[in-house]
Amino acid sequence: MVQDLCVIMLTAGITSLVFKMLKQPVVLGYIVAGILVGPNVLGQSWVSNEESVDTWGQIGVLFLLFALGLEFSFKKLIQVGNTALISAGVIVVGMMSLGFLTGLLFGWNEMNSLFLGGMLCMSSTTIVFKALDDMGLRNHQFAKICFGILVVEDLFAVVLMVLLSSIATTRSFDGKEMLMQIGKLAVYLVLWFVMGIYLLPLFFRRFKKHLNDETLTIFSVGLCLGMVLLALRAGFSSALGAFVMGSVLAETLEAERIEHLVEPVKNIFGSIFFVSVGMMIVPSQLVEYWPAILIITIVVIVGQIVFASCGAILSGQNLKVSIQTGFSLVQIGEFAFIIATLGQSLGVTDPSLYPIVVAVSVITTFLTPFIMRGAEPMYNYVNSRLSDGLRLALENYARNRNTVSMQSTFKRLLRRVILSLFVNGVIVAFIYLIYFRYAAPFLNNMMDGFFPQWLVHTIVLVILLTATSPFIYVMATTNRNSAEATELWNSGTFQRAKLIGITLLRAFVSLQFVAYAVGRIFSITSGMIFAIATLVVLILTFSQRVRKRSKSMLTQFNMNLSAREKSAEAKRVVSSGFTNSLLNYDVHLADFVLPTNSRFCGKTLMQLDVRNMSGVSIVRIVRGGMNINIPGGGTTIYPLDQIVVAGSDQQIEKFKQMLDGSVVEVKNQPARTHVTLERFLIEAGHHLIGVTIKDSHIREKAQCIVIGIERDEQLITNPDPTIDFRENDIVIVAGETERIKDFLIRVDELSNQS
Repeated sequence: MVQDLCVIMLTAGITSLVFKMLKQPVVLGYIVAGILVGPNVLGQSWVSNEESVDTWGQIGVLFLLFALGLEFSFKKLIQVGNTALISAGVIVVGMMSLGFLTGLLFGWNEMNSLFLGGMLCMSSTTIVFKALDDMGLRNHQFAKICFGILVVEDLFAVVLMVLLSSIATTRSFDGKEMLMQIGKLAVYLVLWFVMGIYLLPLFFRRFKKHLNDETLTIFSVGLCLGMVLLALRAGFSSALGAFVMGSVLAETLEAERIEHLVEPVKNIFGSIFFVSVGMMIVPSQLVEYWPAILIITIVVIVGQIVFASCGAILSGQNLKVSIQTGFSLVQIGEFAFIIATLGQSLGVTDPSLYPIVVAVSVITTFLTPFIMRGAEPMYNYVNSRLSDGLRLALENYARNRNTVSMQSTFKRLLRRVILSLFVNGVIVAFIYLIYFRYAAPFLNNMMDGFFPQWLVHTIVLVILLTATSPFIYVMATTNRNSAEATELWNSGTFQRAKLIGITLLRAFVSLQFVAYAVGRIFSITSGMIFAIATLVVLILTFSQRVRKRSKSMLTQFNMNLSAREKSAEAKRVVSSGFTNSLLNYDVHLADFVLPTNSRFCGKTLMQLDVRNMSGVSIVRIVRGGMNINIPGGGTTIYPLDQIVVAGSDQQIEKFKQMLDGSVVEVKNQPARTHVTLERFLIEAGHHLIGVTIKDSHIREKAQCIVIGIERDEQLITNPDPTIDFRENDIVIVAGETERIKDFLIRVDELSNQS
């Protein structure tokens, strides 16, 4: 075993070094190492025990997904917005269908074709990140969209493995079974995410002084493997458990430290996994199946470009950004290997499928940087051949998709209530499951013979209700006194009826849970069960002790959930919400730091005339511990100031050229502040009609800057200060939300007076 590990590590180290020198992903080096040490090149294997290598490789999969979960964060999924969800949905459905049809055209059976579709529908997060970094494109608008799509694809990959395992086991596709699996998965994710976020930060804070690097590494790996066991017990894959625990830890303050500590372990076992992948490749089979490899490679490249571009367009992005997005996702990677391994372990895919997919992954990974460079020429080619009508239709569609629509008060309240009922219902159901399986029988046996049976049952019920009371209280009262509920109550009879309906829904769900517990413990009539359940819910609803306990737990959960974000507040430049809002336009953010020898130092923004020279808008200056939002023309630039600018790719490039070569761009800077993007409409009779941007004093009064004006279905970016506002203009401004709102309120008052 030691000899095998020595051979694998040395060979992988040498090949990875060679691929590093060639500026290629080290994953390819590991696969080549596997081919070299395997039995298919030199006639015999350099590894004496291939089964142990396969076992290590399976452990490598766990650590790869654990590390991926640490980078994932469920909050990121909420923040990526419709663009990533729609684009990823189009890619997944399109590529799975295309892969399935391709397999059938090759004459493969349905199971091989289905797994092929699953392997082809997800791009490589690692390869895309590295390629964009190497090419200096991480700050471009399309790169942020790519990252959002990859986040969604990573989550879907985990879901897909669950579904493929189920289909492979039953040998059939059952829509009802699929929905049950998805529902079961949702319950599993919600349960452990909520419990993990509530309990783990408390543990870390309690034992922080004892958690050195060694202890934290061991504890984190133990949590990962523990969740793997729980996932297996629940009927899911071990990979899902590792991913979920990583995602839970990603929300804690220790996430970055854990990620740093676990990385060497992930690198070691991950390299063994990719070596084991290479060992399964038979070069003679690659020659034999070269037509399939070539065709599937073309299918991946063309399919990803088409579906990713179309998905981005459907989500509201312009043509250029959509094509750039499509050309960046033209490879398959880690999850393809994992799904291929899954098919092999379940015995449902042919041995030839594995080396074919690995070969396709290697080829597409190698071609990724070259294909990315073809995005802009392709955009120029397509754009020059579009008719004016079609080009205008695409621009109008993107503008309409990105128009902010206000959700009704009732829908917002209903969505929150349903989410609260689902989350708390999952927790209560889990407590019931554990209690009735383990605790209740133990309590019955312990008290049997000492107390009357009715008293024993009462004690068992009281203990259960005490444990679940905070969650039942939230279900019965969630958002009862919220601003939305107050607004509905004050909006007339019809809206009050809606509010009463939501109240009855909460009461009904709460009663069902309590009634189940009462009926499970006492053998009484349905009427008595309903009466007792109603009384219990009323007691819990009006109990100050339960209310206080529930509020304390909810506050603690929210603090834990936002702790990591708040701890990084001082390091962040611009809020993620502001950054994502800019994606709706041909505008994004870039950060720059001025060195002491820059000729910009000591000059005011008016003297530099940055906006007229480059087209960018300076939205913030970070100076020491002080943040200057929306700086005016009289603001002086000092050495080591960090400047945040907003503009298009071309405008930011011009700004770079202005910076005399001594400016250092800040890469990968997290984002967060009170600067946000707002829109408002100039309606008939508005006080600003006919007033120029300069004369409106919007910069001084609202501490904001006009980023653009939508006028006559055209977007004027970074408009000249002499442009006047007109009726039906949609004004896009960047600044501090509260100041903008105060300014608009004052303007509305002036408009009403006139």
